[in-house]
Amino acid sequence: MVVDGLRRARRVVRWVLIGTLLLTWFLAVLTSAGALGLGVLAWQRALLAAAGLAMFSVVFVRMTDAVLSHGISRRERVVSGALALAVMVTGGAQMTGWGFVPLAWLSIAAVGVSRKSAVLLGAGTAVVVTPPAVFATLAGGDPTFATDVPSTVGAVVGVSFYYVVMCALFPWTNRLWVWIWRLAEEAHAGREAQARLAVAEERLRFARDLHDMVGHQLSAIAVKSELAVRLSAADAGAAKDEMAEVRGLARTALRELRETVRGYRRLDLGAELATVRGVLEAAGVTCRLHLPHREVPEEVAPVFAWVIREAATNVLRHSSASRCDITVRHSEEEAVLEVRNDGVARRAAEDVGSGLAGLGERMAAVGGTLEARPTGSGEFVLRAVAPLPVEVGA
Repeated sequence: MVVDGLRRARRVVRWVLIGTLLLTWFLAVLTSAGALGLGVLAWQRALLAAAGLAMFSVVFVRMTDAVLSHGISRRERVVSGALALAVMVTGGAQMTGWGFVPLAWLSIAAVGVSRKSAVLLGAGTAVVVTPPAVFATLAGGDPTFATDVPSTVGAVVGVSFYYVVMCALFPWTNRLWVWIWRLAEEAHAGREAQARLAVAEERLRFARDLHDMVGHQLSAIAVKSELAVRLSAADAGAAKDEMAEVRGLARTALRELRETVRGYRRLDLGAELATVRGVLEAAGVTCRLHLPHREVPEEVAPVFAWVIREAATNVLRHSSASRCDITVRHSEEEAVLEVRNDGVARRAAEDVGSGLAGLGERMAAVGGTLEARPTGSGEFVLRAVAPLPVEVGA
């Protein structure tokens, strides 16, 4: 299903974004264990930093959900950034440990802003977090360098290079994932819009045909009725003749109206196949028709047309299909229609579309059956079978 696919895509992107937070916890715990073992970090300070990181984690998850829905406010960015910096300083500001917290903040704060703003956020983060990390390195607070503390120049160059590279890369990775998610949303919206467009075009076609069929007669009725009213006082015979013509026009209009409605209720299989193919291919679904050399018997052709219309609607609205095969075959005993697409449908067939129940009733009216189910190979098949009590000519 398209909706299920969107939900899965959202969950994947969400966990990718949260993955940065999980990495932050891993590095913080690992670095704190080393710092506690070397005696360069007090356990009270480590617990306080862990509590701050827990608070930051709650804010980070909320910001992640906001990114995937409405966006992050400026206030949320500022407050969470200040919290990330406070956690970094409290934990010891090790660049491979607690100093990773501002990078996690940057990975989510730079999403949903312009490119220029993302660059400024990255540069600002590098400028703000580098001094505390350099100080922690020179003071021996980073267990990575505890046995061989670098010189002042080495610490400044090494830490600065680390944060410049990380602050240049982190904003764009998550922005890419969120961009992919937005594309998936737009593709889903486009598919639904295509389905609505097909319905709107059908309504316009019906309105146009109805106007062309009975519009002339109704206009003539109005004119002749007005003429009959004017003649009724001066020439009753002429008025009577005019009303007789009005009656004839009304009967003609009624007959043509019935024919028009009957034509829409009794669909043409060939026209429906052509329409469905055009709509599916316009929506990016490759549609292949496998049709018999002989025409489908008129007893089942209208019912098959309804089945094809509903099947195409379900493909557009409820699946992520890229290919759809429509097969029609018949013998002297039965006629078979099969619509197969490669969109994975995980729910039961009765949940795919409410129209399938009505199609089942239509097939039952001609003594046929309707089956709709997913296959084990990632396809969804709708199969309609109708018996043919009459002999089909060769």
